[in-house]
Amino acid sequence: MSNHLFDVPVTGQGLYDVTARVASAVEASGVIDGLATVFIQHTSASLLIQENADPAVQVDLQNWLSRLVPELDPLYTHVEEGPDDMPAHIKGALTAVQVSVPVIQGELALGVWQGIYLWEHRHSPRTRSLIVNVMG
Repeated sequence: MSNHLFDVPVTGQGLYDVTARVASAVEASGVIDGLATVFIQHTSASLLIQENADPAVQVDLQNWLSRLVPELDPLYTHVEEGPDDMPAHIKGALTAVQVSVPVIQGELALGVWQGIYLWEHRHSPRTRSLIVNVMG
């Protein structure tokens, strides 16, 4: 078993491809066949496996989730940290804080068009921390 922690700087809302960083952690682990789990240590960002070929997919996902969970909803009571904070927590709750990918022959067994993304739900720049746990 191997654990790797790395930080991802983000500039605001959107999807950030972390596939290469996760693949590097898998390679460094020395695991040939097993499972890589990626976990984000935050409640206002999430992780997902999604298409990595057409950037329009990322734009559409961002637009759809923003329409589903709008800012400035009068139902929100947690508003002290800005209009994007409570929606970011809801978006984080609706998505995932971890993803798991099989490791086969020392590599992530992602499909041809798949990538691993950190999905930032806040507007402002910040740094997010991810843990990659590789077991095999």
